Amino acid sequence: MIQSRTHNCNELRVSNAGERVVLAGWYENIRRVSKNLGFLILRDFYGTTQIVIETEEMMQQLDGVNKESVLSVEGVVRERSNRNKEIATGDIEVVPEKIDVLGKCVHNALPFEINQSKEADENARLKYRYLDLRNPSVKNRIVLRSRVVAELRNKMNDLDFLEITTPILTCSSPEGARDYLVPSRNHPGKFYALPQAPQQFKQILMASGFDRYFQIAPCFRDEDARADRSPGEFYQLDMEMAFATQEDVFSVIEEVLPPVFEKYGVYQTASKAPFARIPYLTAMEKYGTDKPDLRIDLTLQDATEVLADCGFGPFAGQTVEAVVVDGFSASRKVIDKICAETEVLTAEKAFWFKVDENGAPVGGISKFLAERRDAVIAGLGLKPGDFVGLTAGKKQTAQKTAGVLRRLLGAASEKHMRRDCYEFCWIVDFPMYEIGEESGALEFCHNPFSMPQGGMEALLGEDPLSILAYQYDLVCNGVELSSGAVRNHDPEIMIRAFELVGLGEEDVKAKFPAMYNAFCYGAPPHAGIAPGVDRMIMLLCGEESIREIIPFPMNKNAMDVMMGAPAVVEQKQLDDVHIAIRHAEE
Repeated sequence: MIQSRTHNCNELRVSNAGERVVLAGWYENIRRVSKNLGFLILRDFYGTTQIVIETEEMMQQLDGVNKESVLSVEGVVRERSNRNKEIATGDIEVVPEKIDVLGKCVHNALPFEINQSKEADENARLKYRYLDLRNPSVKNRIVLRSRVVAELRNKMNDLDFLEITTPILTCSSPEGARDYLVPSRNHPGKFYALPQAPQQFKQILMASGFDRYFQIAPCFRDEDARADRSPGEFYQLDMEMAFATQEDVFSVIEEVLPPVFEKYGVYQTASKAPFARIPYLTAMEKYGTDKPDLRIDLTLQDATEVLADCGFGPFAGQTVEAVVVDGFSASRKVIDKICAETEVLTAEKAFWFKVDENGAPVGGISKFLAERRDAVIAGLGLKPGDFVGLTAGKKQTAQKTAGVLRRLLGAASEKHMRRDCYEFCWIVDFPMYEIGEESGALEFCHNPFSMPQGGMEALLGEDPLSILAYQYDLVCNGVELSSGAVRNHDPEIMIRAFELVGLGEEDVKAKFPAMYNAFCYGAPPHAGIAPGVDRMIMLLCGEESIREIIPFPMNKNAMDVMMGAPAVVEQKQLDDVHIAIRHAEE
């Protein structure tokens, strides 16, 4: 039987009264008033409609039908006497002449109530994702995702970018995370890899003579889940431009994203072009992070000079950072909670004191400041009523801890955080190199494919740790949406850049043969970026977890509990791809 419906469940209005209609959808609920009167709610993708059962025979017909069965209802529309202003179809109801069961729900009890699914255990939601997605508030996130992706695609097309899909099966590449490997049947002992990003392919496209490329690109990384990162697979608005500078990339993003955020976001205001440009070192000194939430107007102060030798043990010989909050009247319980959360997030302690109405430090570590009261007040520019949050440690540690403390204090303060907007910024001028924490050797800081500022001259004549790169991050409300760079398209500069981290010309040729060889045939200057679609949707929806905006997400352990992946496969499948499973010895 081919089901036909004349209207959807969000379509009928008073103007349809008297019409004979056919609706189809899920049996959401029924309120039984008597043996011959009941009010059934029918739900489809679009909305709900009330069906009024007025005969004992039809009420009995529904006795053996479980909720969430799929029904076809044929009947007549009439105006309701008791209107429901909460739904679009609240002025009408349908009196059925015929009800057919199209798809029976065989379970008497559901794992959770559909309209309360977001309150259910997450593993239950993921296992029964097809039920979770029936919840309109969950479904609407996926609908929004589709519309945003379509809007992004249209805007990129309007700017003359060409959508090109790049391979999913490719070679393993040192992109910074673990690869997902795919064994080859025809080439024993060899593996494909799922792309961590289309990085090399899009750069090769630029060397191939294409001018503006983009795609909504799937990326695969075997990494652990976080609130803002889904394990396994994610999507990004990947783009690259030939003959482009850093400012050219900024111009495109600043034209594309703010209108999308204002149109689809929970907030209707977004930064206008140009976005703030903040050098990396300035961001660390001022905000304690390279992902600053600019909705918070608090900044860090270096308090080392006035506090390092105050006699408080944790400050001795350390860098001390301060976050001064005026008008912060939080209780001791709230302050202790903020300090405790800072420690959980950073593994470092936070300290504090206040300034009373007489201009004297009180509470927290104030007893260590009595003898230098005037110097502390003057050094930090304090006034009565100020709250001072403090962190200490090596410079970078103190800054990062203070950055977390700043964010928590801002979120706890109505005065210092504007909550109803999207604040974008660019973090620029990242260091090209750093000393690796584990290796103790010189390493690339951010992206090995970036063009060093100063080019070959900088690589030959400057201290590597002083060299900056044309690298940039796009940040919105404290969330990193993307990294990008002006690419190193010159083979000679590329070789020298890798030599500084101990990799010679043969290593570069071996690790990146296609891209290196393509550049040897003449490559244009090019630059690009790839904002994360999943994180964008998360911000637009105001969700805390990225799993809420992905149709079929994995759980925190990178498992698809609905499909049962990862799963054991048959021995023949392993034999076909020349794989043997070796179990760890017990």
